[in-house]
Amino acid sequence: MRRADRLFQIVQILQRQKTVITAADMAAELEVSDRTIYRDIQDLMSNNVPIDGERGVGYLLREGYDLPPLMFTEEEIDAIMLGVRLVEVKSDPELSRAANDVLAKIENVLPPDRRSLLQSVRHIVPQFSTPPAITIDMRDLRSAVRNLQKIEMRYLDASGIMTDRVIWPLLTVFFDPVQLLAGWCELRQGFRNFRIDRISSFVTLDVHFHHTKKLELKAYLEDQRQMDKE
Repeated sequence: MRRADRLFQIVQILQRQKTVITAADMAAELEVSDRTIYRDIQDLMSNNVPIDGERGVGYLLREGYDLPPLMFTEEEIDAIMLGVRLVEVKSDPELSRAANDVLAKIENVLPPDRRSLLQSVRHIVPQFSTPPAITIDMRDLRSAVRNLQKIEMRYLDASGIMTDRVIWPLLTVFFDPVQLLAGWCELRQGFRNFRIDRISSFVTLDVHFHHTKKLELKAYLEDQRQMDKE
């Protein structure tokens, strides 16, 4: 790893850390010695990076400090590329186009040595089956999820019966080859998963629900995982 990359990663570790972190913990993550971390921390502090702390106690980055934008490491660029390829294969055309727009914006501001990494092919994500067609506007559905707005939808269930339901849309789930909408179903009074290709139409209601329902979903999914392990 280049020293410049390591210095940026140290700052990133400190940025995501809300409490004091020791040099030993950073050294373990970056696979270097404690002495290297001490030396790098000292260099960062001498270059006016606002780090508080000392040896044997730990370090903390003061609030309000930001890294220069888009100084990605090689591994981070690989992660971005893989994410874009996954979105291209697994999602709808609008989201795939948005992913490529993000990639173009990143490429325009990267230094030349990093830009070349974006232009080389290192990841291939195959699509083994053709996903069923989705007829609704996924942009509107994602907007309802982001804005915590209820939707009223017409849905063809597994028995072939068309039903009208009011759903609190919480998240979309990608499986191969289908996408699911997870949410609270007012008809069933419980969390349910709906195949998005079976939603024939929906309207977004001018009714918002509380964000705590997302926490309830998280707890519900965790309970389901625990039951699967038993």
